[in-house]
Amino acid sequence: MIETTTFDRQTPGMSHVDLEVANFREQFEGGNEGRDLLDQLARRGAQQMLQQALEAEVQEFLEQHQERRDDNGKRLVVRNGHKPSRKVVTGAGALEVQQPRVRDNSANKDGRVQFNSAILPPYLRRSKAIEEFIPWLYLKGISTGDFSEALAKLLGEQAKGLSPNVIVRLKEQWTAEYLEWNRRDLTGKQYVYIWADGIHVNVRLEDTENKKQCMLVVMGATADGHKELIAVMDGYRESEQSWYELLVDLKQRGLTLAPQLATGDGALGFWAALRKVYPETREQRCWVHKTANVLNKMPKSVQPRAKSDLHEIWMAETRAEATKAFDRFLEKYGAKYEGACECLRKDREELLAFYDFPAEHWKHLRTTNPIESTFATIRLRHRRTKGNGTRKASLAMMFKLAQAAQKRWRRLNGHEQMDLILQGRTFVDGILQDAA
Repeated sequence: MIETTTFDRQTPGMSHVDLEVANFREQFEGGNEGRDLLDQLARRGAQQMLQQALEAEVQEFLEQHQERRDDNGKRLVVRNGHKPSRKVVTGAGALEVQQPRVRDNSANKDGRVQFNSAILPPYLRRSKAIEEFIPWLYLKGISTGDFSEALAKLLGEQAKGLSPNVIVRLKEQWTAEYLEWNRRDLTGKQYVYIWADGIHVNVRLEDTENKKQCMLVVMGATADGHKELIAVMDGYRESEQSWYELLVDLKQRGLTLAPQLATGDGALGFWAALRKVYPETREQRCWVHKTANVLNKMPKSVQPRAKSDLHEIWMAETRAEATKAFDRFLEKYGAKYEGACECLRKDREELLAFYDFPAEHWKHLRTTNPIESTFATIRLRHRRTKGNGTRKASLAMMFKLAQAAQKRWRRLNGHEQMDLILQGRTFVDGILQDAA
């Protein structure tokens, strides 16, 4: 967990800043001409590359339509100067570019072609990287009124388009996107695996009662091995009722086919709700959470050895070897650390469920890391500020960050095995068994 503190040097309009953000801003303060020059060179290079890419894109479009000519053999699709310059806020700062203009002189207006840039869509004013940066800053505690100054320091003084009013409109837009996504139809969807976790964060919410709120997150793997974000909702801690409402909502929206396996930590609320909504789904306990829980019940001097012994269980090649390592751990530590051994013993079957699935999938199934890594940048890194946020706005920001992370999620290893699982084929120790 990263600690936070108050930045001693008072800045107008931003009296309380997270230490990370303050240190980051410090790099952009005046007094370092070398760094300023480097920033200018990087921004100028990025601007030239963007302009060159636009020119190349237009040239390719003209070549595609070079056969379109009039009766005199003259080209009908030609360059027609440039559109007015505009500034686009990117990770390299505010870049000023001029998009080339193309004209089709065909007599038939209905048959004219129109050039639309894929690099610089109409009305684009900020890159996707900035779209991810804004919700991250919001969840870090930066208030709406402070965005202009913060972004000007980080992205250059030309980042004027991100005024407080723009931020407010973006938040409203993202909230609407989240609400629409949270009501989407799931009919026909099928997830072979799901991962579930409760993300406890100290977001800045309207009242003290919301301190007990947590974000309930569910991810899934489709039949072709791609990971998808299924649900992001808030609940009261990780209670059975909160998880039950989430799972029932998914089922009512069309997710009627039960997943083959669910991976989660030891929170009893999720498993109790899962058994009611999807009783056919197998259960797999997260080994990362279980290891932490077991070690917490042992002295620090013993933890390194115990951790190595736990590692031998879930890294064993077969269930039989894992069972031997399991029994060895209980025998080795049972006399002195009964609490730790009981914590491990009670979930024996659920901890070893992954052995009945393809070996290529084991690394994905043994932990809830797909969720943990996605929310690593925002989990346990918030604090309350003077300005109160809303529950809906915080949910929308979490959704936008998770949605952005989803684009980088890696496809499951051995994804071709997913169909075999859905067909009911048997795997023993990760190996597909003969049909006989």
